[in-house]
Amino acid sequence: MTFHTAFAGYADPSLHSAGLFIGGKWEAGTGGIPVLDPSTGNTIGEVPDAGIDDALRAVDAAEAAAESWRNTPPRERSEILRRWFTLMTERAEELALLISLENGKALADARGEVAYAAEFFRWYAEEAARVSGEFRHTPSGVHNILVDHEPIGVSVLITPWNFPAAMATRKIGPALAAGCTVILKPASETPLTAYAMARLGEEAGVPPGVVNVLTTTNPGPVTAAMLADPRVRKLSFTGSTGVGRILLAEAAKSVVNCSMELGGNAPFVVFDDAELDAALDGAMVAKMRNGGEACTAANRFYVQSGIHDAFVEGLTKRMAALKLGAGYDPETQCGPMITTKAVEKIDRLVAEAKSRGARATTGGEPMAGNGYYYPPTVLENVPTDAALAQEEIFGPVAAVYCFETEDEAIRYANETEYGLAAYVYSRDIMRAMRVGRRIDTGMVGINRGLMSDPAAPFGGTKQSGLGREGGVTGILEFMEPKYFAVEF
Repeated sequence: MTFHTAFAGYADPSLHSAGLFIGGKWEAGTGGIPVLDPSTGNTIGEVPDAGIDDALRAVDAAEAAAESWRNTPPRERSEILRRWFTLMTERAEELALLISLENGKALADARGEVAYAAEFFRWYAEEAARVSGEFRHTPSGVHNILVDHEPIGVSVLITPWNFPAAMATRKIGPALAAGCTVILKPASETPLTAYAMARLGEEAGVPPGVVNVLTTTNPGPVTAAMLADPRVRKLSFTGSTGVGRILLAEAAKSVVNCSMELGGNAPFVVFDDAELDAALDGAMVAKMRNGGEACTAANRFYVQSGIHDAFVEGLTKRMAALKLGAGYDPETQCGPMITTKAVEKIDRLVAEAKSRGARATTGGEPMAGNGYYYPPTVLENVPTDAALAQEEIFGPVAAVYCFETEDEAIRYANETEYGLAAYVYSRDIMRAMRVGRRIDTGMVGINRGLMSDPAAPFGGTKQSGLGREGGVTGILEFMEPKYFAVEF
């Protein structure tokens, strides 16, 4: 299969470079943002660069569509989301190719992302018709309490580059199910997938103005202008903790409701009684899904002394055997990183750890040539206070630490400002649950290296964010409870 044959049809980048999507229309916008193939560094397309005026027109469009959409019966909203799910499923292979092209992730990971992303539309198609209220008597008996849930209003959705389809659907799905209209601002590194999603939404019957998409190289002022508009009532952001703090401060000026899914630094704890092969299987999923470019990625591997050497040996063999290459090559198991800057950060963290006594059992050095590659790497003898123990690695690097006691493992796991995800492996389920409860994190995988599920609440503690996405609670992030005091 040639490059041009593979990316024909819906996977063709030029199909999704038509313009900003505002009020159901494709607009050329001004300027241009080049979209690069991380496997080569070559430009594969260009999308418009929105300014403040464009953003405020998107708010106009969302506001104009808001009343009609909130009054659309839940079943009708549900059926539109269900059609969107079906269209994504039908276009799954083309969407996966497009994601691999602009993001770099291995095609197998891209296929998994499309399936995961589509499931949010199916889940919230079902939840749209199931929003419950509340009725009860007051303790005093004076009146009755009736609680309804109403759409929160125009919502700004900001998504990252690492899961360009799933992070969009995880926000669009519950927002539309709740009756909100949205403005989606995807990362400028991976905008093509967002515009492809908008096209599928059109096909599914999403009314004009309900979903608007814009791309910009000036995200700070553009986002600030939208948040300052009193018609905007909600911000849902996925990205770094640093940017999240800035956005929270900006949103506070207008008291905009915020959901924030921020950074992570997940510990992966393996006890001596763990089943070794199962722990290694889980480690490869938790570490190498999306090439390590995931907020839930296992960054710090704490392995008890009795199994430590065998675990390092097994992990080294598996990581060394992975095939690097362009994500859209079907043989690739680990694709490139998103940018040169990302590779430089990984190299800085690895070099600092090695300078302090860590040893690379495989990988550990940047790769020469075209594209933004860093080899799968295992480090042992890593100091627990090394920089890569505190920062998100966001790459294919597994740092292994040795521990002796349960309390020691828990202390190490909690020595971070983040609290998004953690993994615990032990045949003793009572111990695994006990340890999971003591790790300060929003999600815990017990003998499992993959925890993300549209039916489960996704989110963290500490500096990893506010609120939850997915599950039965995800739709409530886009709704306001309204209390009626009723006498009858």
